[in-house]
Amino acid sequence: MDSRIISYLTKNREDHLHELCQFLSIESISALPDYKQKVKETAEWTAEALKKSGMENVKVYETEGHPVVYGDYLHAVGKPTVLVYGHYDVQPVDPLHLWESPPFSPEIRDGKIFARGASDDKGPVFMHIKAVESILKTTGTLPVNIKFCIEGEEEIGSPHLPLFVEENKSLLSADVIVISDTTMLDKGKPTICYGLRGLCGLQINVKGPNGDLHSGLFGGAVQNPITALVHTISTFHNEDGEITVSGFYDKVASLTEEEKQAYKALPIQDRQFIDQTGVPALVGEKGFSTLERIWVRPTLDINGINGGFQGEGIKTVIPSEASAKITCRLVPNQDPDEILSLLQAHIKKHTPAGVEVTMQLFDKGAPFLTPFDHPAIQAAGKAYEQVYQVPTSYTRGGGSAAIVAVFDELLQLPIVLMGFGLPDENFHAPNEHFHLENYDKGLLTICTYWYELSSILS
Repeated sequence: MDSRIISYLTKNREDHLHELCQFLSIESISALPDYKQKVKETAEWTAEALKKSGMENVKVYETEGHPVVYGDYLHAVGKPTVLVYGHYDVQPVDPLHLWESPPFSPEIRDGKIFARGASDDKGPVFMHIKAVESILKTTGTLPVNIKFCIEGEEEIGSPHLPLFVEENKSLLSADVIVISDTTMLDKGKPTICYGLRGLCGLQINVKGPNGDLHSGLFGGAVQNPITALVHTISTFHNEDGEITVSGFYDKVASLTEEEKQAYKALPIQDRQFIDQTGVPALVGEKGFSTLERIWVRPTLDINGINGGFQGEGIKTVIPSEASAKITCRLVPNQDPDEILSLLQAHIKKHTPAGVEVTMQLFDKGAPFLTPFDHPAIQAAGKAYEQVYQVPTSYTRGGGSAAIVAVFDELLQLPIVLMGFGLPDENFHAPNEHFHLENYDKGLLTICTYWYELSSILS
């Protein structure tokens, strides 16, 4: 990488951190209506930062909710185009009394910057903007074409971004999408997440008698809704931890041998999960490792059960109704709507007589996967390794990110998840922070990546 870029970042580091503190000080809480104007103010601040960096065609697009900020640089003739996605909104700060410093008054201490949004996702967004600025200010051009799409609703599920993407496919067209909203495995261990599980879920509502009944007068003569519910959910798995819903696994893609070997090489042991969770032992689908179970195998979980008397002591009733909340984590090739249909059919088939069952569907999202041997993924790995001087880890994530699935579905582009945060940085919790070591190395990694990508995808 051009030494002028490194010098620019070093020389302007304090000024850049001061700007980052300004960014972090704006209370862009998308979930709370009282902060709507602050969210808009943050969008405008982001737009100005893009202009200052050298981006062109910068515009704040209004939506039915919070704005989307766009900007681009499209003068790298014959070079690939990158769409950088991020979000400028943040989570609420409660409980406020647990913060050691005010959440919107950024403080730097112990080599970390503390503020709401420092790690998720204002810090990484700011890094992408400053990486572009450092290259343009020193070389006069970028090695790739870049477009920015920075939204203000990620923390509330990005309800209006899918329509924005659908209506602006041409504006957002690119060769690869880069997102820095994931974490590294650990300090000094650069990580690329190349896949996330999808999600679907429903609530099972079981209705029995018109009202709660005296168990002494009616017990043994009418079906107990809780008993019926427990019977139904007990049929979801067999003794080997396999999901018994007919057709559930039909489209599940197998893990490649390269991926299996890559997971075995990761410095992650079962003992770490046991220590972290406090459970006496790990369980799951037979024939798969722990990492495979949480990254590449689908799940069906009961998230909550309700019904009957919940107070202290005992109340001898047969409850009128009971309910359970069910969610499934899905893997590539599984369709959320299809899985929901299979699940509904299974529930109806295994509901005992004497009760009526209805089902309420929850939000859903498709799984995402970019093959980890894709050139855009490997170029990112090389960029990390040049800066961190250690091998890059390639992982999948057990969680879900609906917006990643939206980009995957609507734009059908490879997606590179380049995280720079650490798992213990308290995002979504009090005392959120971002390690400045990864801020500094992350800037260099991003700059290096644009040059790697330019040579690989040209």
